[in-house]
Amino acid sequence: MPIQILMPALSPTMTEGTLATWQKKEGEVVAIGDVIAEIETDKATMEVEAVEEGTLGKILVAEGTEGVAVNTPIAVLLEEGEDAAALDQAGTPAAPAPQETASAPAAPVPAAPVTAPASAGAPAAGARVFASPLARRMARQAGLDLAAIAGSGPNGRIVKADIEAALAKGPAPVAPAPTPAAPAPTPSLPAAAATSGPDAKALADAYGIPYTLQKNGGMRKTIARRLGESKQTVPHFYLTVECELDALLTLRKDLNTRAEASGVKLSVNDLVIKAAAAALRKVPGANASWAEDAILLYDRVDISVAVATDGGLITPIIKDADRKGLAAISAEMKDLAARARDNKLKPEEFQGGTFSLSNLGMFGIKEFSAIINPPQGCILAIGAGAQRPVVKDGALAIATVMSATLSVDHRVVDGALGAQYLQAFKALIEDPIGLML
Repeated sequence: MPIQILMPALSPTMTEGTLATWQKKEGEVVAIGDVIAEIETDKATMEVEAVEEGTLGKILVAEGTEGVAVNTPIAVLLEEGEDAAALDQAGTPAAPAPQETASAPAAPVPAAPVTAPASAGAPAAGARVFASPLARRMARQAGLDLAAIAGSGPNGRIVKADIEAALAKGPAPVAPAPTPAAPAPTPSLPAAAATSGPDAKALADAYGIPYTLQKNGGMRKTIARRLGESKQTVPHFYLTVECELDALLTLRKDLNTRAEASGVKLSVNDLVIKAAAAALRKVPGANASWAEDAILLYDRVDISVAVATDGGLITPIIKDADRKGLAAISAEMKDLAARARDNKLKPEEFQGGTFSLSNLGMFGIKEFSAIINPPQGCILAIGAGAQRPVVKDGALAIATVMSATLSVDHRVVDGALGAQYLQAFKALIEDPIGLML
């Protein structure tokens, strides 16, 4: 009897995904453990392995199809001795056509410039362009318009070779901008803007402001939804301390000198992660989440570390960060960050965590307040270290100072408890030998 291959749930919260590519073709033999397809979720692209053996009899969902619901049949596997006739006997459902849905690849794709109104003959805004994740990334980096590139992959999918061919031809000529028409009377605001607040696209159309549409990928939509819910449902408050970094910078330099032969190179962020985790062990009440009937006090210290990617922010997790040495944290963070930017993290590597850390110091940001990553109770925002005047023993001196701001869910952590956590964190940063214990 033919076996239906279903759209897998690759994480506990996944309800749909994009069938990015098929790694097997119809008629090919499939063994248990073979990679048969790649599935894109909102934050990762993952391989799907076969759990049965046989021959791939029929593909029901084409490459590039978005919004495929979990448990939807995507292909049919023929068992040993069965042929194509068995598909008809089994009443194989027809393959759904690719369609435009709310789900999208993680990397946003620049669309053709759209003016209001659009010129005749211009492609419809948001038209579906099939391309591999690598091709999308290459096109974005090179400033290429995917809509102008013909794909040579299956079903016209744009692949790496197509981008390379487009780059070899050189830049395409840029059409001159149309001569602006005479100013029209100022239109009234759209009804939607008057009833539900300003809508950027509606206002731009109403006032004739040119713009470019950059499609929101699944990751960007998830970020918007979760952080919007966080600010609406979580009562935030903020606490800031300033930490002197000179002793920590000296320790880092000494450790890197000693470990140079082994290839270990610690960053300031590695030490901050360790300090944030160690402080949670000292003040466990800050390592908590809110639930309607109880507060969850976590036994483990799993630090979610914010990493910027082309598709948006993702938070890979350093698990048991308080129990790991600095070299282990450094190596793990480098690996997680690299795979996050390549959209290759597994769900368990970025879902969960008990406390978040966001560091914008490398961008020169002096101080900021981060939005809590629900259901966690706290997130620590780290600013840049810079030399500032300080008073020591009644005399003016210069020290390297870093601002750290704790965003707190007031339902979970009160002001005094949040202050105790920051005191513990500050003590570890300013006397970092405690990080070695």
